[in-house]
Amino acid sequence: MTDPRARHQDLVQQIEQHRAAYYGDDAPTISDAEYDSLERDLRALEAEYPELAEPDSPTQTVGSAGVATGFASVKHRERMMSLDNAFSLEDVAAWLARVGKEAGDVELVCEPKIDGLSISLTYVDGELTQGLTRGDGTQGEDVTANVRTIKGLPHRLDGEHVPAVVEIRGEVYLPIRDFEALNEALLADGKAPYANPRNTAAGSLRQKDSKVTASRPLAVTAYALGVLDWGDQEPDPRLEQQAGIYQVLSDWGLPVTEHAKVLRGIGDIEAYLLELESKRHSMVHEIDGAVLKVNDRAVQRELGFTSRAPRWAIAYKFPPEEVHTTLEDIRVDVGRTGRVTPYGVMTPITVAGSTVTYATLHNAHEVKRKGVLIGDTVVLRKAGDVIPEIVGPVVAARTGAEREWTMPAECPSCGTTLAEQKEGDKDLRCPNSEFCPAQITDRIAFIGSRGALDVEVLGEKAAVALVESGVLANEAGLFDVTEQDLRRVPMFVYEVDEKVTKKQADAGVVGRQAGDVAENGRKLIANLASAREQPLWRVVVSLSIRHVGPTASRALAAAFGTMDGIREASSDELAAVEGVGPTIAQSVREWFDVPWHADIVDRWAAAGVRMADERDESIPQTLEGLTIVATGSLEGFTRDSVKEAIITHGGKASSSVSKATDYVVVGANAGSKADKAEQLGVPILDEAGFVRLLEHGERPG
Repeated sequence: MTDPRARHQDLVQQIEQHRAAYYGDDAPTISDAEYDSLERDLRALEAEYPELAEPDSPTQTVGSAGVATGFASVKHRERMMSLDNAFSLEDVAAWLARVGKEAGDVELVCEPKIDGLSISLTYVDGELTQGLTRGDGTQGEDVTANVRTIKGLPHRLDGEHVPAVVEIRGEVYLPIRDFEALNEALLADGKAPYANPRNTAAGSLRQKDSKVTASRPLAVTAYALGVLDWGDQEPDPRLEQQAGIYQVLSDWGLPVTEHAKVLRGIGDIEAYLLELESKRHSMVHEIDGAVLKVNDRAVQRELGFTSRAPRWAIAYKFPPEEVHTTLEDIRVDVGRTGRVTPYGVMTPITVAGSTVTYATLHNAHEVKRKGVLIGDTVVLRKAGDVIPEIVGPVVAARTGAEREWTMPAECPSCGTTLAEQKEGDKDLRCPNSEFCPAQITDRIAFIGSRGALDVEVLGEKAAVALVESGVLANEAGLFDVTEQDLRRVPMFVYEVDEKVTKKQADAGVVGRQAGDVAENGRKLIANLASAREQPLWRVVVSLSIRHVGPTASRALAAAFGTMDGIREASSDELAAVEGVGPTIAQSVREWFDVPWHADIVDRWAAAGVRMADERDESIPQTLEGLTIVATGSLEGFTRDSVKEAIITHGGKASSSVSKATDYVVVGANAGSKADKAEQLGVPILDEAGFVRLLEHGERPG
């Protein structure tokens, strides 16, 4: 068993090293989630062995003491504290219990926790005289000259009711869009990109030349007060409430958050946290959680502080969406349309609730733009259900053993020379679409996906098995497959005899012999039979025509009604369909002009696949002429079925909100689309209102 004191020393050493990298070099080599995990381990160890909790333990201190940065070290007038963390609602409830309040008895202010750099701004007689970083909480770096370059930060406070001396606490950050633009410019100059906006903001604020800081579009949000001396004036009574602080700061001309709310009770807190997390990626700055504060400042004073944090506030951390891991290799995947996509192979790591080993890198240009090398420690992001993304390298963690990756010149599946489909295309493609095994199996697997014909059992493994066994040469013969064919596919047959007990035999159970078609094979045949009846637009999607997804397929099916109608239409006729346009029209026309493509449609038609839509006259066209956007989770509809309902009732299902939108249907956890609807004054319907509109065409009053 590891000696507790040795384990404690090891954790302290790791935490102090990472604090120095974070606060001193602005180049952390681990993610916030990994750092939080180290601190939690240290707290747990000190709780079990209290004698290890020395006053200088990282659990009792803030920031990183003694880090040399080249800036003058200045003592804060009032110590800058840290915050204790909560990682669940149970943690929040436990915090409320520790402050001696029932969940519903205390009024809280909740606000976003901006992922930036803490700053303390001193104003004397209304004039900005000093800007200090947090430092170790007691002393910070004097970055006054650089702070003065931040646009939106007043050098003089507005109004007449201004204190003689006031310390204003805030967060300096780099807006996400500006961070992305900065990285693109660096890569264009052949320089390494920055890992994330937080580190970039910190590095920008600590530039020795304030002209460099001025060139970076830094911003600041104010959220708290330190020392406050009103001199001969009467204090502003609004400051007796935490929520009043934001009002006063705003009156003084300081930027404050628009997302702070006063709440009471766990139910309201949970709803706020869910709403905030849903808006996480639509905000101007990055956030990693929320801060909860007791609203009554008299109660705040009563509760006081621990050695490092106020007892009246806590930081709620969202589940980590960014982690650090090792990029072990870069490989390429050949997709159903021939596009060759690089992807990262990483040391497996858990992020946003799932274990991630692979992440797309899009194309060779993107690999170069991100500046990643094989062997790099990389920042990996996975937001909810979004595909994992490699954000960029952690340059400070490089050892020199990393190596560059080059795009292969030939298709790894069939050996054909890769090429641009058109000049200037960022993507390279394998032009051997008829015979490339990777493209064929990917197209067959796509047909089975929910977005296409939704054939259960027909996934990637089944597609590969059907092709490798020789049952399918391509997707043309898919609907001709029989149980007899499946006997040639090991995946779909019994490997050994299935023994049946006497009791089972008496009950009519029949044993299976080795080589008989297994249950999954019979299920595939049954599901293919059902798939023949899918609507025309799903059949069009399943053809894997470049640029033709569900939206364009629906539009084509609605406009022409039959596969023959689409097939025989000219480019101009296709382009005239709303939602199609010239690019998609050309792609459709070129696809049908290829003989082996036409053979797929002919063989599917001969096998009984539906090639025409008959309008169901029983469905009332209650939404005719209306454009409707659905967002969030609806209880009675899936994402696909709500679009289907809109279209079959005569409406247009749109994915974006504009002034031309007639209604926005809002479900649970709706995000930025609901906000935009409010901004534009577009009518909003809940699910019940949407159902009424579908059934009766009733317009809410």
